[in-house]
Amino acid sequence: MVFHHRLGPELTAAELHAVLAVRVAVFVVEQACPYPEVDGRDLDATTGHRWLADDAGIACYLRTLHQPGDDGTVRIGRVVTRADRRGEGLAARLLTGVLAGTDAAGQPTVLDAQTRLQGWYEGFGYAVTGPEFLDDGVAHVPMHRAARTVGRTADEHGDGDGSGVVQPALPGKGARC
Repeated sequence: MVFHHRLGPELTAAELHAVLAVRVAVFVVEQACPYPEVDGRDLDATTGHRWLADDAGIACYLRTLHQPGDDGTVRIGRVVTRADRRGEGLAARLLTGVLAGTDAAGQPTVLDAQTRLQGWYEGFGYAVTGPEFLDDGVAHVPMHRAARTVGRTADEHGDGDGSGVVQPALPGKGARC
């Protein structure tokens, strides 16, 4: 498994194609939710793309956005795991890495979670900030996580597995956020 991180302008054509392919395979095809996946944000200078790849391609992916004129809050979205790699903690690994960076920078994060994944995100310290809403026919809730003080590992929070990474229960399907 190889970790990749690129800002929007750094993506090669092949990488952008692979990113869009895995997102469409899960969010549009598997979840039967026809919507315009190409939203014009992927190549923005501050858009972050993080993924884990194996021999078959992108196994897990997420995107970070900085809103124009915002207060430094980072928006996490498009969290997706390829069907054959679910249940391995890959999304938790990516999200934990992003949160370590935002915590170190003192940046809060926000996301719109599929309602069925609310508990999974709560395991990372997110809290619901508003009412449930439909996004292209899929129920979502807005969530927020304040930046945390850096210096304590997950094991100090009591997960006890020695990894230093919080591993909440994993969902059965990728989540479009």
